[in-house]
Amino acid sequence: MNSCCRIITCAPILRPNNAIAPKCKGIITCIQQLSNFCNRTQVLSPLHFAGSQFKFSWKYRENFKLLSFASFNGNWVDVDADAPKEYESDEFIVVNFYRFVFIKDPEEEVFKHLSFMQGRDIHGRIYLNEQGINAQYSGPSKDALAYVAWVREDRRFSDILVQISPASNGHAFPRLKLRYKPSLVQLEGGISHLPLLDQSMRATPLTPSQWRSRVESVNNNNSSNAVNTHCILLDVRNGYEWDVGHFQGAQRPDVDCFRSTSFGLSKSEVMASDPLATVDKEKTDILMYCTGGIRCDVYSTILRQRGFKRLYTLKGGVSHYLENEGSAGWVGNLFVFDDRLSLSPSTYKLEINTEASRIQDISQNNSFAKCFICGSQVSELRHRNCANIDCNLLFLCCVACTNFFRGCCCFKCKSAPRLRPVLPSDQRYKKWHNYRASLELQESQGSTQPEILVEYLKGKIEAEVPNLCVF
Repeated sequence: MNSCCRIITCAPILRPNNAIAPKCKGIITCIQQLSNFCNRTQVLSPLHFAGSQFKFSWKYRENFKLLSFASFNGNWVDVDADAPKEYESDEFIVVNFYRFVFIKDPEEEVFKHLSFMQGRDIHGRIYLNEQGINAQYSGPSKDALAYVAWVREDRRFSDILVQISPASNGHAFPRLKLRYKPSLVQLEGGISHLPLLDQSMRATPLTPSQWRSRVESVNNNNSSNAVNTHCILLDVRNGYEWDVGHFQGAQRPDVDCFRSTSFGLSKSEVMASDPLATVDKEKTDILMYCTGGIRCDVYSTILRQRGFKRLYTLKGGVSHYLENEGSAGWVGNLFVFDDRLSLSPSTYKLEINTEASRIQDISQNNSFAKCFICGSQVSELRHRNCANIDCNLLFLCCVACTNFFRGCCCFKCKSAPRLRPVLPSDQRYKKWHNYRASLELQESQGSTQPEILVEYLKGKIEAEVPNLCVF
């Protein structure tokens, strides 16, 4: 069992010794460090004093409180926090973190990281360059967390925000790709020219609780028919990610690849679908969110250069929000770029719902998600890839269309020459060579594609999606 145990230096959160003064609280998480704490304080269990530091540990889902009293002036500290999850050493997890920081010799840095990986079972994408690091990987808890601990030994990365989620079916990535990459995030024209190391050029990060308050305020104004022209909730992801889940009040992005994102660039051909095209750059609050935070950090720098003044991002992205605030204000699941594809909010934070709220959550979570082919409501918030390897489109699909189109997204793909088998809902396709031999064998034995039998479904599809086969 990996212990949730840390050495943390703490500072008192003080209030005057006055009965009518408000109580002050602070939150300690597994990635925060506070400044030195006085030796003259008294500390209650579960903390153990060791020199100038406190060592503490606790069980999964068990809250703890730190109460400290400084006798010289009557001030005291009251700190509480949720305990992070414990994982068995062989339990697979997915880890995500990034940091923009100057790395003088990134090639040498890559070599050091590769050396540490020797003998450890880690798969994923870990990229380094002169602007920092971007990591998403999976592995047994023992190896995955050992890498986090090793990275944090470097003072440049000592306080990185690390996000962890379970990987129920082993590795979530096929192999390890740890290398130098010119752009930590893929964007048209690259990002090496952007001043990402200058914090003032990036948006102001909001904590999950601050973000929740702001979003609730925006949605309350909208629901009361109030004119809210001074705040935009911007989803800085892809359209297919929004299709699985999003914050209430966020417009669907009109882009299927972040590389081509053009919010705020005011080109005539994108103005109609650009929520920033006509806003006041001086007065409008832009609330930006993405999965883990890095895309927002990058794009906020572009918007800053374009003259937008009031920029805010969700610190740690949606995954960090769901871990801290649960599903409040969020609809659906979270799309992730690994074999799991879609995660429910309960993956990050278990919530106790009454029967009424549970039914309401189910209704809200699914009603917005539609089948790409026929437009009906889908029962599973999880994308699949088109069985036509030369299309490979990510799309949501109902069970009927999945069976009828044999995993393809349209009639055209259904008759394509390189078709993979129908993909089970809990899997992702492998490389083409894994299917080629068996499909070639079927072809040599005279197997043919079955004829269309469900004429009423065909009529429904052609009526509702007339441009189905146009790409």
